[in-house]
Amino acid sequence: MTTPTPQPASTPMSTPTTALALGTMHFGTRLDAQSAFDILDRFVDAGGTLIDTADCYAFWAEPDGHGGHSEEIIGRWLASRPGMRERIVLSTKVGAEPDGPGEWPANRQGLSAPAIKAAVQGSLRRLRTDRIDLYWTHMEDRSVGLEETAGALAELVAAGTVARLGASNHPLWRVERARRLAAAQGWADYTALQLRHSYLAPRPGAPVPDQGHRFGWVTDETLDYVQSEPGMSLWAYTALLNGAYTRPERAAALADAFRHVGNERRLAALARVADDLGVTPNQVVLAWLVGGEPPITPIVGVSGPAQLDEAFAGVRLALSVEHRRLLDEAA
Repeated sequence: MTTPTPQPASTPMSTPTTALALGTMHFGTRLDAQSAFDILDRFVDAGGTLIDTADCYAFWAEPDGHGGHSEEIIGRWLASRPGMRERIVLSTKVGAEPDGPGEWPANRQGLSAPAIKAAVQGSLRRLRTDRIDLYWTHMEDRSVGLEETAGALAELVAAGTVARLGASNHPLWRVERARRLAAAQGWADYTALQLRHSYLAPRPGAPVPDQGHRFGWVTDETLDYVQSEPGMSLWAYTALLNGAYTRPERAAALADAFRHVGNERRLAALARVADDLGVTPNQVVLAWLVGGEPPITPIVGVSGPAQLDEAFAGVRLALSVEHRRLLDEAA
């Protein structure tokens, strides 16, 4: 592997610290191209800039067992909207796409230097762009040395192919070890984390369906780490628990780990704040995420314009000191 040219420890993006990211997991599978285009248009018209996808979305929804559909839809949308690429921050991921026989996640592409090199070229082709603003390692890969992965990622930054690096669903100690290794070599390192997080929380130690991501949860240690590390940002997926805050059937479908007295207190506080402000519980959850310490960027997937409008209203909602204290103390 070619030794990367030394780069600054972080490459900041010219975007606000706090924002809403559009999740596009189901573009090209559950959502057809026209519906996805409509959502993307409305998102940027409303001032949105962060678009999040992955090269594996959504392999589980396709008979051939491969992803890339979301990236392809976004690429088609960009190609049909001249000048749009300069208005958005494009985020995609590597490491979880099925590659070869066997069952996922054992057969995922992983984070070797050849896998990263091949994956980024595939993403660029599908997205119809020459650069990725934020490139996430989707899952850790302990079959490959951290130096190999860090070096391959740093090469992409040195070449201008990638502007910034992030780690999704990694244990925090592995992120820190990778960052220290990169710093010692003068390479670009991780400056963002993407994990699962919301206002309601599962009971500690209780089994929760984790999509194969054992370490894919925000913990108190995560929040402390992000607060303590200059330039580190935190993105949260499943921020609205797939509709559980506003749809009874989705709430009923939550794992048993979410059914405990702590969440009963949280739901009572959430209902009170939503009622006081005349807004939806979803909007209060989003306001709580983006307005806290550290501020968190929620990734929200939507299926129509009304949901998107609700999400924007949520991230723009400022909670009073009293309302935030009520929510925090309940949590």
